[in-house]
Amino acid sequence: MTQQSKVVTRFAPSPTGFLHIGGARTALFNWLFARHHGGTFLLRIEDTDRTRSTDEAVDAILDGLSWLGINWDGDPISQFARADRHREVVDQLLAEGNAYRCYASPDELTQMREQARANGQSPRYDGRWRDRDPSEAPQGVAPAIRLKAPTEGETIVHDKVQGDVTFANRDLDDMVLLRSDGTPTYMLSVVVDDHDMAITHIIRGDDHLNNAARQIQLFNALDWDIPIMAHVPLIHGSDGKKLSKRHGDLGAEDYRAMGFLPEALINYLLRLGWSHGDDEIISVEQATEWFELSGLNKGAAQLDLAKMESINAHYIKAKDDADLVDWVVANIGRDLTDVQKTRIEVLMPSLKDRAKLLPDLIESIGFLLAERPIEIEEKAGKPLQKDGARELLAALKPRLEAMETWEHDAFDPVLRSFAEEKEVGFGKVAQPLRAALTGTSNAPGIYEVLTALGKDEVLGRIADQLTQA
Repeated sequence: MTQQSKVVTRFAPSPTGFLHIGGARTALFNWLFARHHGGTFLLRIEDTDRTRSTDEAVDAILDGLSWLGINWDGDPISQFARADRHREVVDQLLAEGNAYRCYASPDELTQMREQARANGQSPRYDGRWRDRDPSEAPQGVAPAIRLKAPTEGETIVHDKVQGDVTFANRDLDDMVLLRSDGTPTYMLSVVVDDHDMAITHIIRGDDHLNNAARQIQLFNALDWDIPIMAHVPLIHGSDGKKLSKRHGDLGAEDYRAMGFLPEALINYLLRLGWSHGDDEIISVEQATEWFELSGLNKGAAQLDLAKMESINAHYIKAKDDADLVDWVVANIGRDLTDVQKTRIEVLMPSLKDRAKLLPDLIESIGFLLAERPIEIEEKAGKPLQKDGARELLAALKPRLEAMETWEHDAFDPVLRSFAEEKEVGFGKVAQPLRAALTGTSNAPGIYEVLTALGKDEVLGRIADQLTQA
C-alpha cells in the first residue's frame, strides 16, 4: 500500500501534567513538518488513564501550545471517547483470527515474569492461550484479548532518524489489546487512532522505538498503512544524564514565568535535535520553510539553560519597544504614572540590550520609579564619597541647567568639556553623577539615564545629594 500524498502529523500528550520541554519539542517538530508540507497537524489527548488524566492538565497543555504559537487543526481528539471504536477493531481481529482470548490469571502472569527473570530473559507472555480450544476456557473468567503476533522472522522499523531497526519476532510477545475489564490498551488505541486520523508521519521520542515494532505488527495484522516514523533521541541534561527538573525539565508555563519569550523558546527547542547548517537564530518562518526530517540529529541533545538565555536575550533585543513596555506595565505589580511610563519608554532601547529574561527589565528600572530623595546603595554610592565628588556635581549643575536641548547626543560635549576644564578624567564626573541619579551600580549608561529621567528630575536628584555634602 502507498502512503497518501497529504502529510498529516499529530501530537498526542497524556494529560497527567503540564506541557514539559520534551513534549513541546515533539509538538514543534510535528507542527513544523506538517506546515512545511502544507499538511495537517492534529492534537490527540491520550486520556485513557482515567486515574491520572485531569481537565486541568488538558487546559495546561492547550495553553502551553497556544503560548508557543503551535496551532493545531480542528478540535482536540479525546482518545478515551473513542473506546468503542477501539473495541470494534478488536472484534475484527478476533473474527479474522489475528487475536485471541487469554484466560491467564494474574498469578500465572506473575509466575511467567519471575521465571523469565530467573532464566535471564526479558519478562514476556508465553502464549499459553494462543492456540488452545475455546472449550477449555474457565467458567466465569473474563479474558483479555491478545494480538496473535508473528513468532518467526523479524519486524523492521524503517526509521528516518535511527535507520532500520530490527526486532526478532520471537522476542515480541502477544501484546494485550483489551484488558479483561474490556478497556483498550494504549498500544491498541494509538494504532487505531493513527489509522483513523490518517496520520502519515509519526515524530516522537526514541523511548517509543520498542513500541513502534509492536505497533507495526498490529498495523500489519489489520492490513493498514504504516506511517513513516522518526524517533528522536530524548533530551538530556547538561551532564549527559536523563533530564530532570534540576536540568530544566520544566513546563512551558514555568519558562513563561521565568521570562522567556515564546519565539525564543521555539528557536531553542528547534535547535535541540535539529539543525540547518550553522544557523543558530532561526525564525518560525524560516523553520517552516526549512524543516525536513533529514535535519533531525541521531545524537542526544543536551539542555543548556545558559544557551537558552542567550537566545532569549537576542529575541528581547529584537522585540518591539512598545511591546516590552506593555509587558513591564502589566507585570510590575504597581500602578505607574504617565511620567514613569514615559521614562520607561525612553530607556527601553537600552534596557532590552542588557536583559536576558523579561524580569531583568523590571529589575533595571527601580531608579526610574524611585521618589526623591532616592536611596543610594552602599557600593553604588562610593564615587560620591570621594574627595571633591560633590563639589564637581555642584559645579556641573549650572551647566546642565543651561542646556537648551535635553537629548542623548547633547550630553557628551557638555560633560567632556566640563571634565577637561576641571582637569579630571571623564569617569570622575560620570561616576558620581550616575550614582546621584540612579543610586545603583546596575543601571544603563549615563547619557541614557539623563535622557530618561528628564531635566527637572536630574537637577532635583543632584540637588538632593548636594544638601548631604
